This record gives sequence, C-alpha cells and structure tokens, in this order.
Amino acid sequence: MSQHELTTEIIINASAETVWKILMDFKKFPEWNPFIRRISGEAKVGATLEVFIQPSGGSGMTFTPVVLAADPSQEFRWLGKLWIKGLFDGEHQFKLQPLGDGKVRLIHAEKFSGVLVSLLKKMLDTDSRRGFTEMNAALKQLAEQKQTELGTQSAR
Repeated sequence: MSQHELTTEIIINASAETVWKILMDFKKFPEWNPFIRRISGEAKVGATLEVFIQPSGGSGMTFTPVVLAADPSQEFRWLGKLWIKGLFDGEHQFKLQPLGDGKVRLIHAEKFSGVLVSLLKKMLDTDSRRGFTEMNAALKQLAEQKQTELGTQSAR
C-alpha cells in the first residue's frame, strides 16, 4: 500500500484561541476558505463531517470523514476515505503550536495511504498543496485581522 504525506506550515500573528475559533466556525468557511469550501457536522471525536474541497483551478469533491481529534486550541484531525478503506485514505490535520509573543505556528498536513496514492501523487503535490497553502494564507489574514480587532477593543 502506497503512502504519501503533505505538510505545510505558516506563522500566524494571533493566539491559538483566535485561530481555533475560526477553524471551528464551519458555517463561515465559504466566506474565507479558498480550499475547504464547505464543512458541516460536529467537531467532536467520532463524529462524521461532510466536507467539500475545491482547490483553485481544480475540480471539487465531497467526502465524509470521521473526527479523530478535537483538542481545543491544539489539534483538529479527521480520517477520510474514498469509497472503501484502503483505496485512498487521508488523515487530515490542523495542529497549532503557540510560539509566544502572540504568535502561533499552524501545521496543516495530510497523510495519504491506499492503492491509488501512487496514481494521485502528482495531483496531491500540485492541487492539494496549493489548496493547503491558499487556505493557510487566508486563515492567517483573517486571524490576524481578528486579533488586531480584539487588541483595539481591549485597548479602549
């Protein structure tokens, strides 16, 4: 069985709590997220989500992953599969690492496994990586804007 991993990182000038609130506000994903266009369900371990992804310039797909971890302000992780387990599975992860000074590192990664991985590797390294990177940048922009608004409000 083939395996492949995509990992992206970005430093965000906002607290882990601010970034977490944005990631957990599924209803607002269509407003800001250029990659995960829609997500519904509960962010709790064992829950099934419905996720629609569409990388810019790529075709979209809907899948129904199961939540593996939902540790507030730390990690959100799910496992999705294409039709049947072992064909094309993806364990998607958002991990937040506080860096001090009001900054956090977002690690946005996915581990792919299954018989189709070797056939889809090029698409993963282009479309999916681009989607991760674009989402990370949009999340950074929104979180930093919200953090600035919070700072402005508390300074009053």
